[in-house]
Amino acid sequence: MIGRLNHVAIAVPDLAAARDRYARSLGAQVSAPQALPEHGVRVVFVELPNSKIELMEPLGEASPITGFLEKSPSGGMHHICYEVEDIHAARDRLVAEGARVLGDGNPKTGAHGKPVLFLHPKDFDGCLIEIEQV
Repeated sequence: MIGRLNHVAIAVPDLAAARDRYARSLGAQVSAPQALPEHGVRVVFVELPNSKIELMEPLGEASPITGFLEKSPSGGMHHICYEVEDIHAARDRLVAEGARVLGDGNPKTGAHGKPVLFLHPKDFDGCLIEIEQV
């Protein structure tokens, strides 16, 4: 069901500083910042030959990333995103297997303009999983 790894997301306390560090220190190509109010984050993507790293910071106090950074002030890995061919079929299969979909269970538009869903970390060995329709 899952396809290739789309990205690994890292929560950061200062997106501009993290963006600069990846570009300057690692010589990475990094996208311009993008606000995603529906998800409560501002993000940039570090382009890799076979995948991406998403750096994200809270967009307001109500952001789910705010709580994460309160527990880990210097930041850290937040989630892993896998690609799926059909997000509704993937959701239905996962729910039938006992996985919990976060939110209302309906896909939202993600940073790449494609439908995404998040799966409860307690159902996946402590890792928050995002699935994105390709």
